[in-house]
Amino acid sequence: MKNALYGGVNAAVLTPMNEDLSVDLDRMAAHCRWLLANGCNGLGVMGTTGEANSLGLQERMDVLEGLVARGIPAARMMPGTGVANLTDTVILTRHAEKMGCPGALLLPPFYYKNPTDDGLLAYFNEVIQRVGGAIKIYLYNFPQQSAVPFSVPFIERLRAANPGKVKGIKDSSGSYENGLSYVEAFAGDGFEVYAGDDTLLKPLLEKGAAGCITAASNVNCSIGSIVYAAWNAPAGAAAHEVLSATRKAVISVPLISGLKALVARNTGDPRWETIRPPHMKLTDAQKAALFTVFDASGLTLPKAA
Repeated sequence: MKNALYGGVNAAVLTPMNEDLSVDLDRMAAHCRWLLANGCNGLGVMGTTGEANSLGLQERMDVLEGLVARGIPAARMMPGTGVANLTDTVILTRHAEKMGCPGALLLPPFYYKNPTDDGLLAYFNEVIQRVGGAIKIYLYNFPQQSAVPFSVPFIERLRAANPGKVKGIKDSSGSYENGLSYVEAFAGDGFEVYAGDDTLLKPLLEKGAAGCITAASNVNCSIGSIVYAAWNAPAGAAAHEVLSATRKAVISVPLISGLKALVARNTGDPRWETIRPPHMKLTDAQKAALFTVFDASGLTLPKAA
């Protein structure tokens, strides 16, 4: 897809923590710079991988402000702003626009299960109306975590009710068929579909997707960028094999903890392993197993500065 707002490889950015579990903004900004220098087109901050739902409202706004103050371009960030309630979702989305972000990624209101499409439509219509402004809305489809999937008919209704506002979707369902259904229904008129699973980047690019927003991009963005640039060439096919192997490696252990362990190893900074409960650091045995399978993928990480 040409001219996508966040087209390409986007990392669901990790959030480094201090010993007291506060956010370490200096290390986070350094990691964002490394990502942008090594293949990332954009940064999905304050998402699932970023432990956003373990952070408070003010903390989430402080992260965005802190990154911008440290020189991370707001135009490259798609912050997660969807929470379980209407009021805070509006506050976070307005704040993202104030900081200069062109788009925001919204989970559905995930606490109450099995909402009707009418209920979801009323919720998102209200959010969009209250937010106003020019910021674009991206839906975050992650039914394994939220238990609230976005159907094609729902998206069709939401887009019709809010022309030009709902710009795309991150599909973390892990289903090629589901991602393809979004591409086939909407990509033809500029709706941006992003794979949430690295193994689906190339297959969905072939059908017209805009790119990916993935957790593993914290470590595999250099090879992901080759897949994105050469998806229809032999170099892209070869890179896709490595990309898929890295994805399988990082999901062989608890995902966020494993990614933090890999970044800690690459930076030589063990503080990267600090994580907010209920998540836990990997055991030594888990780390050893992860490192073995990740290294077998054939990807060598560019060293952090």
